[in-house]
Amino acid sequence: MRRFSTIVTVAALSACAPAGTLSAGNAWVRLPAVAGQPGAAYFTVQGGATADTLLAVSSRAALKAELHESMKGEHGMMSMAPLKDVAIPAGGKLAFAPGGRHVMLFSIGPAVKPGQTVPLQLSFASGRTIALDAKVVGAGDPAPGS
Repeated sequence: MRRFSTIVTVAALSACAPAGTLSAGNAWVRLPAVAGQPGAAYFTVQGGATADTLLAVSSRAALKAELHESMKGEHGMMSMAPLKDVAIPAGGKLAFAPGGRHVMLFSIGPAVKPGQTVPLQLSFASGRTIALDAKVVGAGDPAPGS
């Protein structure tokens, strides 16, 4: 009975969360296959009541982080390009996922291993920042939740 009342309480409190709040989740990092090469970070951003712009992502686990996008180019070849920023539509959901938008993490510390979590900080044009813990997976490991 106690478990049921806890579930009901959590559900009720979740329903009271402000609608249209900028948020992010489902963060994870894939380590590079070759040491010294960049890794990649992925996550989902849920837009708030008004549009915003993701300006940067940083992590203490890497010396440098850049917003990037993979896209199909000429003759079906994949290419990658850095992004200055990413527009987050009001109320929209935007995924940073393999094969699309992602964050390149350069010089990931040697102590970072699969199974750990690393911090990510997302910085927006509105001045908001969102801190996330990203699960670390190895180069050949499946993505979390897959």
